[in-house]
Amino acid sequence: MPFTFTKLKIPDLILIEGRKFADERGFFTETYKASEFMAAGITETFVQDNYSVSQKGVVRGLHYQLPPFAQGKLVQVLRGKVFDVAVDIRANSATFGQWVGVELSGDDSKLFYIPPGFAHGFMALENETQFMYKCTAEYDKLSERSILWSDKELGIVWPDIVSANVSPKDAEAPLLNQAELF
Repeated sequence: MPFTFTKLKIPDLILIEGRKFADERGFFTETYKASEFMAAGITETFVQDNYSVSQKGVVRGLHYQLPPFAQGKLVQVLRGKVFDVAVDIRANSATFGQWVGVELSGDDSKLFYIPPGFAHGFMALENETQFMYKCTAEYDKLSERSILWSDKELGIVWPDIVSANVSPKDAEAPLLNQAELF
């Protein structure tokens, strides 16, 4: 089995580590294998892949889509490094409003699985960070929502809040207590 699946503080969030096979030519790693993910309880079908490049300090998020277009995400860094965050926005969840942050790097083979019902965002920790993620639902502009990445009620401990570079849209996102939720 080339993957190790670790449930995090919020058990629906899973950190996945793949195996890297390296030699003098470079390396090879699998980034997804349906049979192993299903055996680990990740049974969703991924239908869209997204890719972004960000400079150090760029914050993207906290984004989500409302049902029936809610997205689960399988995120990874191809180059560079991010601090990646998932916030539980399921109103009836015992962990509602709690967050988990993980560091992902192009130097490791880690992936982060975030199921539907979570807002997601990240901060690039290096220039030219390449970020890729699979989604369980296609993008739907009408169901797209955001929560303010710096909402003090959430208490997310971002690595470098001083140099954060946020889009105008994300800077104007509502607080969790004002957001439209699940």
